[in-house]
Amino acid sequence: MALIRRNERVGEDIFLLELEGKFQGRPGQFFMIKVNDHYPLLPRPISIHEITEDSIKFLFKASGEGTNILSRKCQGDTIHLRGPYGNGFPPVKGKIALVGGGIGAAPLYETGKRLLQQPEITTVDLFLGFTNKRVLGDKWEKVSSSFFYDIGGAVTNLVPVSNYDVIFTCGPDIMMKKMTAKGKENGVSVYVSIESRMACGIGACLACTCHTKNGNKKVCKEGPVFLGEEIYGG
Repeated sequence: MALIRRNERVGEDIFLLELEGKFQGRPGQFFMIKVNDHYPLLPRPISIHEITEDSIKFLFKASGEGTNILSRKCQGDTIHLRGPYGNGFPPVKGKIALVGGGIGAAPLYETGKRLLQQPEITTVDLFLGFTNKRVLGDKWEKVSSSFFYDIGGAVTNLVPVSNYDVIFTCGPDIMMKKMTAKGKENGVSVYVSIESRMACGIGACLACTCHTKNGNKKVCKEGPVFLGEEIYGG
């Protein structure tokens, strides 16, 4: 069980959940969150947004029964938490671009924070696309060398792909597919973080199986981060 320190609405149906305790996890990994003992029966996978010395934070959208119930939880309530699970973003060096769309921006906060701490990383530029307005305002500037954003358009148009050694992206499928294609055109590796419905989080139930050019793989165990060309074929 994990104790809720705060659960704050930060955008339209977007919530920032903070849980007390000491947690570990790598950028791009996720936890399985279950709001109570009974209904809904299955937990929900939610990516790590930030880890601090005494808490973990999740940025999520209330879009279904489970996450709507989670959005109504208050300070002092407890929830079930398991994790971390999955493979996060791989070790990299040089100039890095982080590209996120919508709630897909969530895991890029901890990702940018960790990358900026590594001496082999020279640049961490962050590109985010929002539907109506920026979520969390200018906080993103703290975890990037430069922060660029777009509202209501295509954030992929802002990214000078050839300027970077590696690109990490998370968000709508069409956005990640486009970034993968641009990466291949410019000889830049693009890693994508795939979203999927999950039941167990450990690869036992096969509910999150996705098709790749190397055969079917489990998003929860072999992902959620994949080389973009493996998913989209470049």
